[in-house]
Amino acid sequence: MSEIDTGVAAAEAEASPVGKIMLVGIGPGSVEHMTQRARDAIAEADVVVGYVTYIKLVADLLDGKEVVRKGMTEELDRAVHALEAARAGKKVALISSGDAGVYGMAGPTYEVLFQAGWTPDDPVQLEIVPGASALNACAALVGAPLTHDFCAISLSDLLTPWPVIARRLDAVAYADFVVALYNPKSGRRTRQIVEAQRLFLRHRRPDTPVAIVKSAYRRRQHIEFTTLDKMTDSDIGMLSTVLIGNSSTFVRDGLMVTPRGYANKYDVEQGFETRDGEKAGRSLSTGLLGWLETLQAQHTEGHTVADLARLHRLPVEYIAATLAEPVEVGAVAAVGEAEGEG
Repeated sequence: MSEIDTGVAAAEAEASPVGKIMLVGIGPGSVEHMTQRARDAIAEADVVVGYVTYIKLVADLLDGKEVVRKGMTEELDRAVHALEAARAGKKVALISSGDAGVYGMAGPTYEVLFQAGWTPDDPVQLEIVPGASALNACAALVGAPLTHDFCAISLSDLLTPWPVIARRLDAVAYADFVVALYNPKSGRRTRQIVEAQRLFLRHRRPDTPVAIVKSAYRRRQHIEFTTLDKMTDSDIGMLSTVLIGNSSTFVRDGLMVTPRGYANKYDVEQGFETRDGEKAGRSLSTGLLGWLETLQAQHTEGHTVADLARLHRLPVEYIAATLAEPVEVGAVAAVGEAEGEG
């Protein structure tokens, strides 16, 4: 190829528009809860692709756009269409409610891209625009249920085998997580929430607080407080998110709150004075190293590994391995001086 031909080819390459896919999390649904970057991404886009309901939620932002509406089970089709449009040099906003990376379009899109041979060095660029997920939106409406450790589990068995879902439910119920249940019930999937309740009642009190939020920050928003043993009597559907509290969660004055754990260290009724045996800014006396010293002492006193496993509700193998590793003298004080609290 001559220098002239090479120059023409380079000029044509530079002139060819470079496509881009923007995976946009639009938050709970109201425009005021979208991030500025999410609004800007939709404004930049030539094409907006999304599930019909989500398209309706951002309808005011779509003037002059090519809009591609897809059905509930057409996630892969949405991703394929977005890639084809981006390959044609268009900027595409592929929208998800909540956050695109939380039960959203980010995963299916990466699967389609990798299947098509895409890499991060590909001319087609990819940007993920984060948004508030349903658990964030629902938690904000009911109080502060997620202030301590929590997790999210989808009850949809369309793509995940039920035994996998059931094992996860049982594990987190036993581990005392606050849990957000996504996709709890639909017209055809009615028993999943009943089975979830059954598994949770194996480990949680019947009066464990539950909040059910439907269509958070949308036109038909509805909030109901109930308890674990009664939650299946409530109106639960695909637009609902079910928040199940842990053993410390409480409801007061219409607000669901999970304590952070300050009461373990401070006497709240005595002006937040530090409890006996605890030190401000240091790990709890029952923190890891304090617990290790207690465990060693209990073992020395004659408790077997199996006894200690039952006492602390931990696997026998974990207790055995922990006891096999000696605790350094003075380690409790040293780690306390190095740690702070937020």
